[in-house]
Amino acid sequence: MGVRAGPPGHDGAVRLDHVSYAVARDSFVSTVQRIGSALGAGFVDGGVHPRFGTRNFVLPLAGGTYVEVVTTLDHPAADRAPFGQAVARRAAEGGGWLGWVVSVDDIAPVEERLGRTSAEGHRVRPDGFDLRWKQIGLLELLEDPQLPYFLQWLVPAGERPSADPRTSSRIQGVSIAGDPAAISEFLGEPADHPLDQIDVTWVEDEEPGLVSVEFATPKGPVTI
Repeated sequence: MGVRAGPPGHDGAVRLDHVSYAVARDSFVSTVQRIGSALGAGFVDGGVHPRFGTRNFVLPLAGGTYVEVVTTLDHPAADRAPFGQAVARRAAEGGGWLGWVVSVDDIAPVEERLGRTSAEGHRVRPDGFDLRWKQIGLLELLEDPQLPYFLQWLVPAGERPSADPRTSSRIQGVSIAGDPAAISEFLGEPADHPLDQIDVTWVEDEEPGLVSVEFATPKGPVTI
């Protein structure tokens, strides 16, 4: 049975930025269509991540978060970069939720805590805008799929994937198989309210990681 974390809305909690769903290349388009249909809105082409050997489609949601569906490219970077490796491994397992990503205003304290510098990422959107960010924690995600990774955006809020929601659907909660104490220590946040305004349910499961995401939609709750 899951244990509900709360209360949501704790002022000091970190922010959920997005959730990532990874699939093989031959399932990419059908998965984008399936999840978009369930949430009542179409995804937009996010473009290619040249440094990671991946590409994505994104769906901005109400509440300042978004869903990413990601797959690998036939590119050497997919074998070298930790993110490409993580996507390829999840796709090889049949596809599903890759993980959850938290955003921070300043990634330097996280770098200090983890003892290394963050990696810079970017992708050029179809409209030509170069979306840039820093991220850290993929090595830990590869070792322990229950853990999130951290992201600091290097572009204005209005240019981020969560801007301009395409639907009133929002992420209501996430269900995670894992150890609340370990995630709390990794995040530097209390185990009983690790995320701001998002319910977290801890579930018992043989495989650690993000098990499901609960969405509030105009047609009622949807769990994927």
